[in-house]
Amino acid sequence: MAAPWWRAALYGSRRWRAFSTSAACSRRTAPLGPMPNEDIDVSNLERLEKYRSFERYRRRAEQEARAPHWWRTYWEHFGEKSDPKDKIDIGLPPPKICRTQQLLERKQVLRELRANVEEERAARLRTARIPLEEVRAEWERTCGPYHKQRLAEYYGLYRDLFHGATFVPRVPLHVAYAVGEEDLMPVYHGNEVTPTEATQAPEVAYEADQDSLWTLLLTSLDGHLLEPDAEYVHWLVTNIPGNRVAEGQETCPYLQPFPARGSGFHRFAFLLFKQDKPIDFSEDTRPSPCHQLAQRTFHTFDFYKKHQEAMTPAGLAFFQCRWDDSVTHVFHQLLDMREPVFEFVRPSPYHPKQKRFPHRQPLRYLDRYRDSHEPTYGIY
Repeated sequence: MAAPWWRAALYGSRRWRAFSTSAACSRRTAPLGPMPNEDIDVSNLERLEKYRSFERYRRRAEQEARAPHWWRTYWEHFGEKSDPKDKIDIGLPPPKICRTQQLLERKQVLRELRANVEEERAARLRTARIPLEEVRAEWERTCGPYHKQRLAEYYGLYRDLFHGATFVPRVPLHVAYAVGEEDLMPVYHGNEVTPTEATQAPEVAYEADQDSLWTLLLTSLDGHLLEPDAEYVHWLVTNIPGNRVAEGQETCPYLQPFPARGSGFHRFAFLLFKQDKPIDFSEDTRPSPCHQLAQRTFHTFDFYKKHQEAMTPAGLAFFQCRWDDSVTHVFHQLLDMREPVFEFVRPSPYHPKQKRFPHRQPLRYLDRYRDSHEPTYGIY
């Protein structure tokens, strides 16, 4: 039986209305300005400007990248741009580099490479070997400190440690934790180190003159349990002669990281300060051993502000850390307090006492009482 005419007209109007609504929702707004490369005539590419060298192309590309465009991201278009010149630099002054001497050294290296037949043959056959240690040393000497500064700004270290002031870590700081008898866990710039690996004090190395004095600080930026803007000092060694950390004055003994359970990753920063003269740190001295968190409450900004006339930040290394089983031992045995937990801890499943002769039990009855943490399968 055919449908009434009014029903067909009604359904047809509904379908038409849905189609028009979807079409209206997919309609896009007009652009705020000219689109990229809108002025280029694509039909005649031969008339475009040709660049005689890559250097000219690079300069034009950088000039175009710095030019203001409306099609950049929302944050760049509407956000407030912070001028890096407004930040206070509290670090060491940059070394004086002679550009002419650099060009002469580079030309000398190029001459030696061109004159070396074996190197040229290895490069052509793709069998040349690059010494990574020399590459890393060159990186540490040239652009490495600025890369470390950008990483520290990305992780918010300067914002939380020095209230926005910045510095370039010009002294390479090498920190490594001993894991077992042969293995080492290095600390770079944001890698993860577990509390179990950081149980003992690390090995610290840096280049320094024999007559210089240094201060080494390890602080936790996110671990304070009561004050959100405070820190916990985990290690403080002052008046270090040269690079002999073991001969310095241990103002605060080492304490392994203890990030609370459920609080995520915590930032731990090693700061190396260069001293102009011997400093009296009697006000910052903690007892040994120091297992009271109230005594380890620390503010890096106040510490630096008090001694800024005699020391300057020079080196930086930091890592991230989150909870593991060793943190429970630190809270219960060393700090003598209940462990704070910021997540739901699911209790272990209850199993009644094992029967010697189980009757009418499932086949995997013995899996309940297995002495291992391997996952079991079955319906209990």
